[in-house]
Amino acid sequence: MKVKEIASIVDAKQLADGVYSMVLKTTAAQYAVPGQFINIFSNNGSKLLPRPISLCEIDKEDSTLRVVFRVVGEGTKEFSEYKAGDTVEILGPLGNGFPLEGETAIVVGGGIGVPPMLELAKQLSGTVTAVMGYRNDDMFLTEEFTDVASELIIATDDGSVGVHGTVVDAMKENELKADVIYACGPKPMLKGVADYALENGIKCYVSMEERMACGVGACLGCVCQSKEVDDHSHVHNKRVCKDGPVFLATEVEL
Repeated sequence: MKVKEIASIVDAKQLADGVYSMVLKTTAAQYAVPGQFINIFSNNGSKLLPRPISLCEIDKEDSTLRVVFRVVGEGTKEFSEYKAGDTVEILGPLGNGFPLEGETAIVVGGGIGVPPMLELAKQLSGTVTAVMGYRNDDMFLTEEFTDVASELIIATDDGSVGVHGTVVDAMKENELKADVIYACGPKPMLKGVADYALENGIKCYVSMEERMACGVGACLGCVCQSKEVDDHSHVHNKRVCKDGPVFLATEVEL
C-alpha cells in the first residue's frame, strides 16, 4: 500500500560533504520494507516531478522514515535546506524491496547506495557482513552499520580508510562467502558484485539506480535491460520503479 500525504520533518542534518539525513513522520512507514523508496515533492510549484529517494531506516513504532541523500541538483538542494518542523509532500512506499533470505548475508553499498543497506542489515535475521565503499575518509553511517552488522568492511577510492580500492576488491581480499549478497550502488559496482557472486556460487540481489519521472510504472522513463521479455512492455525491459528497484542479478543486464 502506498500513501500520498504531507509529512512532517522531525530531524534534519548534514552527515558528510553534500550528504544529508532527513527523518519524516508519515503513515507510509507502516507499509515500508527495506529496499523501497519514496517520492519527495518540491515545495516549489515550478518543479513538477518528485525526487525518488531510497529508505535508510524504517520505524513503524514511531511512524517515521529516514532518508539519506546526496545533493545533485536543485531538488535535493532544496531538501538539504529543510529543518525540523517543516513539511513536505511525499508518495510511498514505492517499488519492491529486498527479500530477507539466508543464514549468512553480505550487504554491499557504494556511495549513495550505502543508506538503503542499513535497514536491510537491521532486518536480516542471520549473520551480516557489511561492505561499504566511499570515495575518501568523508564517510557516513559507519557507526550505524557497526551497531547492526557482525562485521563492517570499508573500502575507499583513495585508500585513506580500509581497503584501497572498490567494494569488490574488499570482498576478494577478505575472501567473503555467504548464502546471499545484496548490493546497491552505481551500475559498474553492481556488475562487479554480481560477477563475484556468480564466480562463488552465491545468490545475488541488486538494487538498480535509474532516473525516474513518475515512480509508479506509468511513464517507462526508468527502464533497465532485462534478460527476459517483460510482460508489460513486451521487450527486454523492466521498469526500475515498479518491477524493481530490487532484482535478482541474473534477471537484468548490468
